[in-house]
Amino acid sequence: MKQLLLLLGALLLLAPRARAHGGEDHGQAAAATSGAAPTSFSVAALSESFELLLRYEPLEAGQPAHLRLFVSDYATNVPIKGAQLTITSPEDASLKWTAEPQEPGEYLLEGQFPANKKYSFAVNIVAGPKADLLLLEGIEVGKKLPVAAVPATAAPGLFSSWKTLAALLGAFVLGVGLTFLLLRRRRPAAPVSTPAAPVYENHA
Repeated sequence: MKQLLLLLGALLLLAPRARAHGGEDHGQAAAATSGAAPTSFSVAALSESFELLLRYEPLEAGQPAHLRLFVSDYATNVPIKGAQLTITSPEDASLKWTAEPQEPGEYLLEGQFPANKKYSFAVNIVAGPKADLLLLEGIEVGKKLPVAAVPATAAPGLFSSWKTLAALLGAFVLGVGLTFLLLRRRRPAAPVSTPAAPVYENHA
């Protein structure tokens, strides 16, 4: 009887564990494919003297624009502070931009774009004995940031639910059958009654 109980317990635990394991795998796969969405755009330019990196959040036409320009030495990658920057736009010469130094090598560019389209910056840099003119292309005004796709979690299907129910039902039927067989085998056989021999009394 003890072995029967152990067998029933193992069968009952098998189906729930298999279903939970399947759901766990789907969750790990979804977590592996999900990624973080970007929060800003960036364009870069370089020459033999300088390296420029422009970062900005989504821009809208007619709204104040705030962009961050990072200036560094091309050979050493050291941030350049105290540089004199003149910013113009080849697409519209009337646009005015200011460049305020922030952290070493970081400058805040402020101005306004009149239309939602692509612009570029012509950056004239004077830093000590070095001077250069670089073009930052591909500044897209009106472009939205991409949205990270949210992976859909797979719900347990009807087929898997029926499989679990069938496994539990099969375990129950098997347990009942084994119990019936064991009880039948252990039932003691009924004693065979033999007729008692007649007893004669001698009254003589």
